[in-house]
Amino acid sequence: MKHLPEIRLAPTRPALDARPLDKRIGLIILATDHTTEPDFRRMVASDRTGVYVARIPYANPTTPENLRKMQPSLTAGAALILPDEPLDAICYSCTSASVVIGDAEVEAAVQAAKPGVPVVTPPMAGVRGLKALGARTISILTPYTVETSRPMAAYFAAHGFEIASFTCLGFEDDREMARIAPASLVDLAREATDAQADALFVSCTALRAALAVVGMEEAIGRPVVTSNQATAWNCLRLCGDDEPRAEFGRLMTLP
Repeated sequence: MKHLPEIRLAPTRPALDARPLDKRIGLIILATDHTTEPDFRRMVASDRTGVYVARIPYANPTTPENLRKMQPSLTAGAALILPDEPLDAICYSCTSASVVIGDAEVEAAVQAAKPGVPVVTPPMAGVRGLKALGARTISILTPYTVETSRPMAAYFAAHGFEIASFTCLGFEDDREMARIAPASLVDLAREATDAQADALFVSCTALRAALAVVGMEEAIGRPVVTSNQATAWNCLRLCGDDEPRAEFGRLMTLP
């Protein structure tokens, strides 16, 4: 056996920073989610801001009933993100489930584990983004079925928007939604946007829509807000990061 050196305990400990990174954002995502983590890595994570993820159980098909089943897992999911440490924001990254469960209920479930943390949901961030852009009349594009799209229409109408048109693609599996090519979304945006709409909202955190925002905006000649783009924008602004990121659309240039 080779001779092992004596292990020496250093006589002093190094000073500790207050945090490894200045800002930290929590993400609660679906077990089946392919898209939110890569999107937040592109749009949010930096040497200053860390993104920390917990996955919670979810089983397709994407129906209001199945979406609602995630609510009991939200508190446990939030508790797993840097336990006993504060976060600057936490996002529950599911647009359709947030609509079905309710923003206030999502916030209460998350804050049961992380008291006082600002909670962001994609529909809430979408509303804030559309209002920041001055939109009043909107078109909406979703990958969902008609059944799952109905609560989305009611949500945006309840927040004061006139809905000029609403188009859904009929998908039931969020893993398939993630496989829709960003280039296809540009064509779909063009077809889905009504001439009277001030902006287009593209729903679903599974869609790789953040990669297509600039192309969609060029195609329709007006602003586009997507689920992951809106939550990224909202989380960054909650962290005091106002840096414009025009490569992700007009919204990402606004305070």
